[in-house]
Amino acid sequence: MEPVPARSPGSEPTGVLVEAHLPHAAIVPTQSDSIQPRPVESLESPDSPPSLRGQTVAVVGLGYVGLPTALALRDAGAEIIGIDVSAARLRDVRSCRVDLLPLRLTQLAEAAQAPDFRLTDEPAAVGEADTVVVCVPTPVDRHKVPDLGMLSAACASVVRHARAGQLILLTSTSYVGTTRDMLAGPLKARGLNVGTDVFVAFAPERIDPGNPAHEQERTPRVVGGADPCSTDRAAAFLSATAPFVHRLATAEAAEMTKLWENTFRAVNIALANELSDSCQALGLDPRPVIEAAATKPFGFMPFYPGPGVGGHCIPCDPHYLLWQLRTAETESPLVEAAMQAIARRPGSVVRQVIDRLARSGVPVAGARILIVGIAYKEGVADLRESPALEIYDRLAALGARVAYVDPLVPMARMGGADVQGVADPAAAKWDIVVIHTLHRDTDLSWLDGDTAVVDVGHRLPVSQELPR
Repeated sequence: MEPVPARSPGSEPTGVLVEAHLPHAAIVPTQSDSIQPRPVESLESPDSPPSLRGQTVAVVGLGYVGLPTALALRDAGAEIIGIDVSAARLRDVRSCRVDLLPLRLTQLAEAAQAPDFRLTDEPAAVGEADTVVVCVPTPVDRHKVPDLGMLSAACASVVRHARAGQLILLTSTSYVGTTRDMLAGPLKARGLNVGTDVFVAFAPERIDPGNPAHEQERTPRVVGGADPCSTDRAAAFLSATAPFVHRLATAEAAEMTKLWENTFRAVNIALANELSDSCQALGLDPRPVIEAAATKPFGFMPFYPGPGVGGHCIPCDPHYLLWQLRTAETESPLVEAAMQAIARRPGSVVRQVIDRLARSGVPVAGARILIVGIAYKEGVADLRESPALEIYDRLAALGARVAYVDPLVPMARMGGADVQGVADPAAAKWDIVVIHTLHRDTDLSWLDGDTAVVDVGHRLPVSQELPR
């Protein structure tokens, strides 16, 4: 449910942009929702592209953010120490059994055999690095309260093993003030003065899993340091893997930038879902309406309806903001309403399924239901917060015989048990099919006009004339 950028009015962004030379030929993305940033400072001349050669970088956390980050940094010349507390994850990385874009997977296969790509579960290894990049998950618990356990532990370990001269860069999304509370303050308490002995900054990750158009070399970065020297050091480091770097005066401003980005998306996703339902109530297909509105070259950015949101950002990040605002006794009713609407969306899909079955005279108990695609977005095998999991569990609890097909997820934990995906959906007769996630080149030729379909994203061609 990624927005397609469209130009809209905006003002010249504040801060300083650092132009950097791309390591590979790539198209620098435009800033479609504001005036195109104007590079005002160059760290190196075009004849001398930024390089991390001779530097050692420790990447703490090798998940969906940390692993591609480590590979991009190595591609820029750095020697990498990849640190992860999970032995299973390290085994998967070494054997290349990970969910990466083809280019990054090829890079990993080469890196895994090279001496400049070392993997370890020993936290003390951060002491060997010139720069430490923290990329650990920051989820929310079942009550939508931030779970800071992994981040707190990782930062405490980095502080414990930090040494003079290091740059420590936090990229994990968190509340405003995290960099100060978990890194700058504890380092000072340890006797390391930030800005002279060590350098600390926040640069929010901008990883878009499964999307080759948004590789790190094509995506601008934002950074704010604990002090001006830290900002300078961090901007110089980031320029080796980004087309340009936008500086902010403080780490807190950079932290808020990430929360703003993803809260913006959450609110617009909730709105797209609501307006989609309005279109259907008026007998309209919402997708042509959205595409027509997107022809406006200003003041509009298209978002598309879906079954809910998943992954590591949209379902979690706005709750970090809301949690912190509650402690400040500040309300944000629009964001609250958007997140509540998003949480209700999988239940809405279940009701659509029940209603469609009822119109066909089929009771939900015993109904044969197939969910097409259970990953949270196309092109990835990531099931974190995927709405498909809740949809599956709810339908199964009503007595339906639920199955799924997803070429990227051959087996999944569903309803407390390991469930094998359907190999050949054409081999069975389904009472209803739920189109949840359509990976590239998904084959739906087995669908026919006799099969009821709930297409929650309204992506099927109208020419197929599939019943809904």
